[in-house]
Formats: sequence, structure tokens, C-alpha cells
Amino acid sequence: ISPMQILTKDAVTAQVDGVVYYRIHSAISAVANITDVHSATFLLAQTTLRNVLGTQSFAQLLAGREEIARDIQAILDSATEHWGIKVARVEIKDVRIPVSMQRAMAAEAEAAREARAKVVAAEGEMNASKALKQASMVLAESPAGLQLRYLQTLTTLAAENNSTIVFPLPINMLESLWQKNRGG
Repeated sequence: ISPMQILTKDAVTAQVDGVVYYRIHSAISAVANITDVHSATFLLAQTTLRNVLGTQSFAQLLAGREEIARDIQAILDSATEHWGIKVARVEIKDVRIPVSMQRAMAAEAEAAREARAKVVAAEGEMNASKALKQASMVLAESPAGLQLRYLQTLTTLAAENNSTIVFPLPINMLESLWQKNRGG
């Protein structure tokens, strides 16, 4: 089947070609029932391919080429049986779409990948915020744990940068130092 333009159910224009393998099992029927069996089989294969692909979406065409080919084979085989023809196999060889459609489909696929990545990132942030909330609840129950975390953070900061770190002391710590200095 030579390359031909088809329009899928979802209005995608594609160029499709294929191959029909057949044999004449009754030469008498092939000569008596039809003038040119080869030309008739070719034309029937073309119209059947166009008609069947017109009922499929482009995604169905790409995903189900083998099944579509079997459907076409069954249709051709039943139509050519009284001609003395047995259709052995049908193959859809090539499906081509215009370059502009290829770009549009690539952009759509890229947008879908980006959307999935954003969903994964949002789920990660949500899980992290839940973990931080749980950690803050644990630290709120234990003031000593909060002070240990404070010291651990200072140790980490000091280890990462060799710079001066200015940090505020809580007022209650300063009051206790003043009271010790006054009393001592």
C-alpha cells in the first residue's frame, strides 16, 4: 500500500503506508469473478486502511498497530474470499506526521513531565513540613532538647564557616548571668 494521507478520529493528519501479503488460492475464481485481481486487492486494501484508521485516534493508531492490522486483514480476507484470494497478513509499515505536529506533541509531553515533577516536588515539601512540625512538637515538650538543638546548630555553623558568628542570647540567660554577677 503506497503512502497516503489519512485523518484520524481526533483530527490528526498522518501519512501511512503498509503491506498486504496475499495469495491466490483459486485461479478460476480470480479470473472469473474479477477483471484485475491485483489492482482490485490493492484498491480495496487502500480504502480499507483509510476507513479503519479514520475510526481510530492517533494514540490508538500508534499503540495498536498490530491489532489494527489484524482487523484490516480480517476485513480484506472476507471481502476477497470470493475472488479466490487469501490474505495472509497485513502490516502497517510507517506512520508519519507533519513536523509541526511533532513539535506540538513534544511540547505537550514536556509540559506533562514538568507537571509531574512539580507534583513530586510539592509532595516532598509537604512531607518535609510534616516532619518539621513533628520535630517542633517534640522540641516544644522538652526545653532541654530545644537548647541541645540550638547548640548543635551553632556547632554546625561553626564547622561550616570559619567566620565570626554573632548570635543573640535569650533574655532569661542574660538575667541569670546578671544575677550571678550581682550576687557574687
